[in-house]
Parts: sequence; structure tokens; C-alpha cells
Amino acid sequence: MHLSLVYFSKPVLHGYFRSSCSWRVRIAFALKGIEYDQVPVNLIKDGGQQQFKTLNPMQQVPAVEIDGMILSQSLAVIQYIDETRPGHPLLPADLKKRAQVRMISDLIASGIQPLQVKNLYVIQKIGAEKVQWSQHFINRGFQALEPVLKETAGKYCVGDEISMADICLVPQVYNAERFKVDLEEYPTIKRLNQALLDVEAFKVSHPSRQPDTPADLN
Repeated sequence: MHLSLVYFSKPVLHGYFRSSCSWRVRIAFALKGIEYDQVPVNLIKDGGQQQFKTLNPMQQVPAVEIDGMILSQSLAVIQYIDETRPGHPLLPADLKKRAQVRMISDLIASGIQPLQVKNLYVIQKIGAEKVQWSQHFINRGFQALEPVLKETAGKYCVGDEISMADICLVPQVYNAERFKVDLEEYPTIKRLNQALLDVEAFKVSHPSRQPDTPADLN
């Protein structure tokens, strides 16, 4: 059941084309069929600007203006729009499957992504060892994620319906490929990612198709 709300206007996503967290929100909007506006934020250049500090004091993307408030943290945004908007459900009705979706989402969003160097604040601390650092922590996370997905997956991460877990998986695999992690070691992850990349919502939200994507990456 969705809450009865008055929608003020189209949501506004303040994000960055290659940000995993921004990408998650774009996928969720696309799956739900929600129209939204984008305001690109390049944290390297724009992160210190007072306007963005006001939107998100952590100076991290995404920040989403929605229903008269500002939400940050991608999983909070995804669950809010799922609870307030009709359309494709991002969390299963079955409580056990719902718990599995949240477990996988948290494993990726809290256990892998914050430690890799696509997190700007980690990059600034690591320097020249960023590739080895990223490979280590992505592999460490995928070694835990692969057996979980073997148990939960059907066509997608949990059963045969796309969920928040899938929304988290694809951006993480994209980063793994950028750092040349060998996906042959993770056949379930590789299979799921390939299936999801054929889904339109994942295509239109891809980093190569955003307003702030550099021309040489289109």
C-alpha cells in the first residue's frame, strides 16, 4: 500500500554521472516511471560550494529534492519512492524476500562501495595505491556476495523480479570492471549483471547517457 501524498513537483536529483549512489536513484526513478530533473554536481569542482553544502552537509551525492524535503542516502531515497509511488515494486511483498533484498543492498552499499576508490573521500587518502586498494575490497565483498546470490537468485538477485538489490548490484559491477576485477570468479554476479543491463531502466540510467557525461564517454 502506498501512502496518500500530495506531490509538490517533479523530484530533482542532484548527482554525478558516475556516482554509484546517484546511479541507483536514477535506476529506481526509471523503474517506477517517475519523471525528474537532474542538476549535475561535480564534487571535485563543486563540492565546496555553499549551495550544495546546504542541500547535503556531507557534501555527497545524491541529494534529492522531493515532496517538499531533501533526502540523501540512496537507499533511503529508493525506499521512500517505493513507499509513496505506484509502479514497479522495488521491495518484494514477501517478508523473507524483502529481508534478503535489504541484506544484499546493505552488503553492497555499506560493505563494498564505501571502501572502493570511486568514493571521492577514500581517493584523497589513498593516492597511488587506489587500483590495488579497490581490487582488494571489491574482491573481498564479491567473495561474500557470490554465495549469497547463489542462494537467493532466480532471473534477478532475489527471485525473478527486479528489486533494490539489483539496483545496487549493477553500479557496483560497473566499478569492478573499471578496476579490472576478474568477474569470471563470480559467475552468479556476472550472469545477473548481464541480464539487468538488457533492461531499459538500466540502459537509460547508465553513466554514459547522462547530462553531465563527458563527450568522450558517450
